[in-house]
Amino acid sequence: MKAGLRGLADPGFGGVLPGTAVDRNVVRAGPLVPCKPSAPAYSLLPRESRAQKPGGRTIAVRKRSGETAAKEIYRHFSQSEPSLPLFARDWWLDAVSGPQGWDVAVVERGGEVMAALPFRLRRRFGFRWLSHPPLTPWLGPWIRPSAAKSANAMAREKDLMEALIDSLPPFDYFTQNWHHSRHNWLPFYWRGFSQTTRYTYVLPDISDERSLWQAMDKSVRGTIRKAESRFRLSVRSDMGLDTFLALNRKTYGRQNSMPPYSDALVRRLDQACAERECRRVFIAVDPEGRPHAGEYMVWDEQAAYALMGGADPGLRQSGATPLCLWHAIRHAATVTQSYDFSGSMIEAVERQFRAFGALQRPYFRVVKTNSRLLRLFL
Repeated sequence: MKAGLRGLADPGFGGVLPGTAVDRNVVRAGPLVPCKPSAPAYSLLPRESRAQKPGGRTIAVRKRSGETAAKEIYRHFSQSEPSLPLFARDWWLDAVSGPQGWDVAVVERGGEVMAALPFRLRRRFGFRWLSHPPLTPWLGPWIRPSAAKSANAMAREKDLMEALIDSLPPFDYFTQNWHHSRHNWLPFYWRGFSQTTRYTYVLPDISDERSLWQAMDKSVRGTIRKAESRFRLSVRSDMGLDTFLALNRKTYGRQNSMPPYSDALVRRLDQACAERECRRVFIAVDPEGRPHAGEYMVWDEQAAYALMGGADPGLRQSGATPLCLWHAIRHAATVTQSYDFSGSMIEAVERQFRAFGALQRPYFRVVKTNSRLLRLFL
């Protein structure tokens, strides 16, 4: 919902990629390499616990105590892979879940990470849930791109996704919104998952400001001009997080609700983003210094995202929100390639994003309920 909003893994394993070995929730493709004496001790499952895939290659499962090896591998990988979406990076997950509040399934081949699926793991009403954390619009699987022919690339993707599924810990309920760049969820369907198609809106190329302005609906251009001329609003980026949080709470308050995240969580995430110079807060103010609306934007190498928004209900007619969004888009053009409005399925909000000239992009909400009891209530 865009109103104001624009885990620990237990060992889990099963049959996986042909010729692979699983270390808790890390899958290593290729022959099993004996551990060096200085390495943590591993224990192989009994021979009868091994399985075979077509072609006769053996699947073995390895376990070790302590933190999952997958998470250690993923942390190193996350720091060096620019194609990994912002919300899937280890520091982001640390900020929104806590360092011990998330884990990840990883598939390796030849020491290279081929696929990964981070997740938040928590207990709700005694049930084990795998999901994504608050303030994290998307997670889902990351698959290393392939230059192979379509049929071979899809077969490879199927194997990698199956390996990720097999590496997940036991769960009662799984739910994640996948990034819109992930188009294929069929291997999850074959494993009993279901999906609902949802939509976000994206400006795929923000390099030409003039073209962006012309692509807007004339009503949006008029509202932005009115905000600047009639209401004499200006947009500032130096007013601090407290001002934004107050606007954010007012937006939820107008709907008689509370933000689904705490101020402490936002501050922790803001600090992590500020340290990496990948966020900016835009506040529209009038000549009297009153804040009318605000937008909180984050970005990575591929896109900027409208993560949170807020506005003063008593000053809604000033056009401050479109003005803030326009300033955010213009700044995004100086740091990344595209702009993602991060939703929305709310009709009035969708209409506004569409009027900015943004293109509709479908994304998947992928779900699976293993608990029979939970199925009665979901």
